[in-house]
Amino acid sequence: MDLSVRDVAKLLNVSEETVYRWVRKGSLPSHRVHDQYRFNRVELQEWAALHKHRVSPDLFRANGSGEECPSLRAAIEHGGVFYGVPGDRREKVLEAVCELPGIPSKVNRRLLYQLLVAREALASTAVGHGIAIPHPRDPVVVRVDKPAVLLCFLSEPVDFHAMDGQAVRVLFTLLSPSVRIHLQLLAKLAFALHDETLMELLRTAAPKRSILERMAALEAEPAPSVRSEASEGETSSHVKTS
Repeated sequence: MDLSVRDVAKLLNVSEETVYRWVRKGSLPSHRVHDQYRFNRVELQEWAALHKHRVSPDLFRANGSGEECPSLRAAIEHGGVFYGVPGDRREKVLEAVCELPGIPSKVNRRLLYQLLVAREALASTAVGHGIAIPHPRDPVVVRVDKPAVLLCFLSEPVDFHAMDGQAVRVLFTLLSPSVRIHLQLLAKLAFALHDETLMELLRTAAPKRSILERMAALEAEPAPSVRSEASEGETSSHVKTS
């Protein structure tokens, strides 16, 4: 539990009182340690993504070393873009994803499937607008050498229990060699999904080249420090993350 209330307020660009209010409402995942609220960085990053908070990826470095964030475009190129991924329900879709050639050869595909299903059982990874971001709860268990993001367009919309009620048509499956890289990729992806041009490319299942070019353009732009879309007094309904 490495973050204090002050840390979280700074990362989310809100007041400390807002953080306390969200905790009291049960909206923000927190832990009591010696009568103080502490926050897990992974849970916080996932909370920000799942609640569609526009937060600069630079604010979510896992440490202060200034290490360079991995390229989201490179991770997608490594994992691959796939069209017509089959499945009429969530578990079947995840099973199909685990059989795709973008999964590194040394990964235990059955274990990966079990980890993805277990993560969905905790809380849906759907972020709204027909998009979900499946990933293992603990990224290092999968043991990959380099980050991979599998961008999958489904053959039919599938219910992922999204908060906005929309069935999912697009998956970004994240595989990361470390928690730090997992956080950075998740932050970059959450930031990118606020771009209307990219969202239109995803809605229309555009060609791989067009999507990667837009990703590269977004990463080339300086990431502004912006406030959450929710007002300080309100946030979207509770989503428990892990």
